[in-house]
Amino acid sequence: MSTARTTHRHAMPGFLEGVAVAALASLAGGALQTLFRLPLGSGLAGTLTLAVVGLGYLGYLLWRSPEPAGRVTLLLAGGGATAGTLLAAPHWLLALQLGLLWLTRSLLLQRGPIAALADLGLVLLGLGAGLWAIAATGSLAAALWCFFLVQALFPVLDNLGGRRPDTAGPDAHDDGRFDRAERSATASLRRLAALDHSPLDDSR
Repeated sequence: MSTARTTHRHAMPGFLEGVAVAALASLAGGALQTLFRLPLGSGLAGTLTLAVVGLGYLGYLLWRSPEPAGRVTLLLAGGGATAGTLLAAPHWLLALQLGLLWLTRSLLLQRGPIAALADLGLVLLGLGAGLWAIAATGSLAAALWCFFLVQALFPVLDNLGGRRPDTAGPDAHDDGRFDRAERSATASLRRLAALDHSPLDDSR
């Protein structure tokens, strides 16, 4: 994989990409709820739909993360926690999914505590939008659309942190070598200029 492709993949997602993710989550949620409702009933179908969509979004965040470490661990931990919550306390599933979403973005996609706190506020704002949508329409698909549409704004919070220290790639090292070469060339030119105006030249 080339450096250009790696840089593009690891760039923060844009707003339009977030809108596309929201549309996909809404369509997938509506379809899954309809399929699950046939054998499971409305209540359990909605819960299972939230679990699948939440894990899908978690996988998306891990794929878009510039941090290579911790992806598999977080995915396995999220899957295990989701399965355990479904079996033991399904009424806590929504809180678990929101917590996993916020934790993943805070650890792997946001730069510092201010951005992480702002991200938490965005999650709560999205929750409010989703609850409003399901109260107004009774549609889980509409609720997912509103929630994830708000989440499409999370890359903007990246500006609240400082420069990411560990994202320096080959380009950064090349810039460092270029700067050193430029300083060396400048020093050499100054030495040459000093020789041109040396006392030996003046005596001639």
